Amino acid sequence: MTFSLGIVGAGQFSGQFATLFQAHPGVGDVYVTDLLPERAEQLAAAQGLAGTFPSYEAMLESKEVDAVTIFTQRWTHGPLVLQGLNAGKHVYSAVPMAITTEEIAAIIDAVRATGLTYMMGETSQYNPATVHARNQIAEGAFGRLFYAEGDYVHDMDLGFYEAYQYSGGEKWKETASYPPLLYPTHSVGGVLGAWQTHAVSVSAIGVVDERGDGVFDKEVSRFGNDFSNATALFEVAGGGSFRTNEFRRVGYPSHIRESRFRFFGTEASMEQLATVALWQDKKGVKDISELLEPKPTMSPDDPSLQHIAPELRAAFTSGSAPVHDRERLPRAFDNLHNGHEGSHHFLVDDFVTAVNTRTLPSVNAWVAARYTLPGIIAHDSARQGGARLEIPDFGDAPQ
Repeated sequence: MTFSLGIVGAGQFSGQFATLFQAHPGVGDVYVTDLLPERAEQLAAAQGLAGTFPSYEAMLESKEVDAVTIFTQRWTHGPLVLQGLNAGKHVYSAVPMAITTEEIAAIIDAVRATGLTYMMGETSQYNPATVHARNQIAEGAFGRLFYAEGDYVHDMDLGFYEAYQYSGGEKWKETASYPPLLYPTHSVGGVLGAWQTHAVSVSAIGVVDERGDGVFDKEVSRFGNDFSNATALFEVAGGGSFRTNEFRRVGYPSHIRESRFRFFGTEASMEQLATVALWQDKKGVKDISELLEPKPTMSPDDPSLQHIAPELRAAFTSGSAPVHDRERLPRAFDNLHNGHEGSHHFLVDDFVTAVNTRTLPSVNAWVAARYTLPGIIAHDSARQGGARLEIPDFGDAPQ
């Protein structure tokens, strides 16, 4: 059983996923559309895709497309997802799910009403540290988990300027000011992807940018944002807390590891830094770095990555880590590029399997809301000087 797929957005990210979707035995024809038609044509030609559509609306009207994948600008996902669901298409969306509570609620309502598959492609769901922590939590190795930390530390100088210039055109500075806490899923998702709970309140602090180059300038920003760094402390259901950092001005090697996590329980703890990961209990410390280290599947100098800033290429080249269980994946993926610490193969397979079996994917609409909404409320908290705010919850996915 296969279904046809339409890729929305032919930017730096979507080409890597086009290869994987096209190789998956559960997917048939793959099409693409982009606001810049020449980019869609270039991707279709380079990947040997089934064809292009002149617009997203034309793609949604076509009976040749069963599902769409959204790889567009971060703040556009909510409305595009709703269009797709309301047009009768299954939807895979890059992160974040949306940027307002209202958009998230509307997506959940649409999924419930249509019965269609929605999945958010959160890479931290399969970050090796999250996978290992999830396994250890399931076995009770931490005892009672009571605190965790998740960081997404990616300096603007390490590829983000080029990425925003590529996607934003002449007015790229207006959108390069995107609020860090509205892109929270790489940190929040890595914590909650292991710890089976959800955030119920938050207090956050934002740091006003001082670079003075027109990025993170309230007068320039379409989001009215001047925070380049932010920290949020969340209370979780059932007792406990976790802290996340979203840093865009930071002296840290983001190209080595941009997302990192720590978990603390009454019997054991786990801590990950840029180049080392440790498991600790009351008896001692064990280095688990090798268990969590992906092995590259392609060179960062590969010609297919020449359009991507060198500092961003590691996100597209990493293979699987020893902690990953690849048995469930199609063998067609065995020699294909991976990315974001081995997550891409699993995300594609999750969505394809969910559509073809009509089951809920790992990061379904309800899970995606719990990964995204905490950051939206945290940004409000930061704008209010750290006020502690309650976080709405849409509940668990229906069984």
